[in-house]
Amino acid sequence: MKSWLCFNNGMTYEPVIGLEIHLQLKTRSKMFCDSPNVLGEADPNTAVCPVCMGHPGTLPVLNREAVRQGMRLALALHATVAHETRFDRKNYFYPDLPKGYQISQFDRPLATGGHVAIDVGGEMRSMHLERLHLEEDAAKNFHRGDASLIDFNRAGAPLAEIVTKPEFRSPEEAKLFLQELRLIARYLDVSDADMEKGHLRCDANISLRPKGEQKLYPKIEVKNLNSFKAVEKALAHEIERQRAMWERGERPQHQETRGWDERKLETVHQRTKEGMDDYRYFPEPDLPPLVITDHDIDGARVTIPELPAEKRSRLVKEYAMDPKDAALIVSVKANAEFFEQVIEELKNWIFDVDAKGAGSKDALWDKLKARLVKLAYSWITSELFKHLNADGKEASDMQLTPENMAELVALVYEGKLSSSAAQTILDIMYHEGGDPSDIANDRNLFQVNDESDIRDLVKEVLAQQQEQVQEYLTGKHAVLQFLVGKVMRLSKGSANPEVVTRILTEELEKMR
Repeated sequence: MKSWLCFNNGMTYEPVIGLEIHLQLKTRSKMFCDSPNVLGEADPNTAVCPVCMGHPGTLPVLNREAVRQGMRLALALHATVAHETRFDRKNYFYPDLPKGYQISQFDRPLATGGHVAIDVGGEMRSMHLERLHLEEDAAKNFHRGDASLIDFNRAGAPLAEIVTKPEFRSPEEAKLFLQELRLIARYLDVSDADMEKGHLRCDANISLRPKGEQKLYPKIEVKNLNSFKAVEKALAHEIERQRAMWERGERPQHQETRGWDERKLETVHQRTKEGMDDYRYFPEPDLPPLVITDHDIDGARVTIPELPAEKRSRLVKEYAMDPKDAALIVSVKANAEFFEQVIEELKNWIFDVDAKGAGSKDALWDKLKARLVKLAYSWITSELFKHLNADGKEASDMQLTPENMAELVALVYEGKLSSSAAQTILDIMYHEGGDPSDIANDRNLFQVNDESDIRDLVKEVLAQQQEQVQEYLTGKHAVLQFLVGKVMRLSKGSANPEVVTRILTEELEKMR
């Protein structure tokens, strides 16, 4: 991983990066009204009501499900949920804010503290959080030439804002954190967390300082980051821009907001950043303080599933998987669930067909699991994922069942299917469904392992290829693969190539 320490005339600078993440919660309705929460799924300005449009005399009503999801997310991030929290008005004027203020949380957020562990070049690092609070979203602006349009469907959508401590020291660390946060949100099913669709939005705060100093210099907030690559590129650009300023003796003197220009690959000045006092926060008069009991917190906690970090660790321990392989499987929740269901089916299958006095089911599984897990992983990630990725799907979107996938892997394990035959069957199962044994029978794809049948084929080929036989007998053993190919062609690809090779060698050696 690239070092982001910057050097100049013996002076070393280090980046100091913090993130502010807005995560749209996956609720039926908006944060303070019953308008549908349908970002990008409805015609512009149709999912609105007098409350989220800020009509005079309307009153907000808190969305209970948004609070529950916020609590679940906070607990999954190891944060401390407050027993009493409240909402505040954040006052500022902008066309996308119909009320002229945003209902957010200021000094009494839903949760404080917490951390997320990320793997940085093989080293696990815990990145700590300041807080998690709930708020409503603003509308969405569209700028087209000299005109600006506003879609108010997003106004009032429920958001969880997560603020980190300024602990990141490289753009890569920031990207890894965001990817892990997205995965946690998806495992919890509190958000689709798709940056490209605006479910997850990130502002990055960055400054430089001489290495060894603890002082924090005025930060630059970078906005308009709509992908993980944009976060990395914008922070990398800003590090170089600020390094050049330090070298010129022009280090930033005040906080500033800059936007990321994806076309020019540079940040551009937008405005001098506001301070907290500029927003004139005060308690929301139309919403009473929210009291959260231990019972509420315990009720949210028991709904938290096994999270990505726990699942990765368990797969490594339980199945002796390589950590990188486990990370790939866990990277999509539906795919991870499918993989483990396949493994369970294989576990049951191997005991039924291969017990033969091997002792207990657990003992047999311990003996064979390494090979079976590796085989299943290879077929799922190399062959099945190829289909899923081409179609932009997850395992939950396909008709292929874990039972049929496990049976296919078992047939390969038993040597009943060649690799090419298994690929053909997988393609049919993925697109049309069906049982792998039935497909193999219907298309004559089972591999021939009967030695007497294969020996007859071998003898027929040797009788036809006398020139190649003599070459082998004179020491040109490379010709063996040519003869294997002839036998495979004669069997129409159904003969087991390992058995063919062994029997060919036996028959040729008899001729010496």
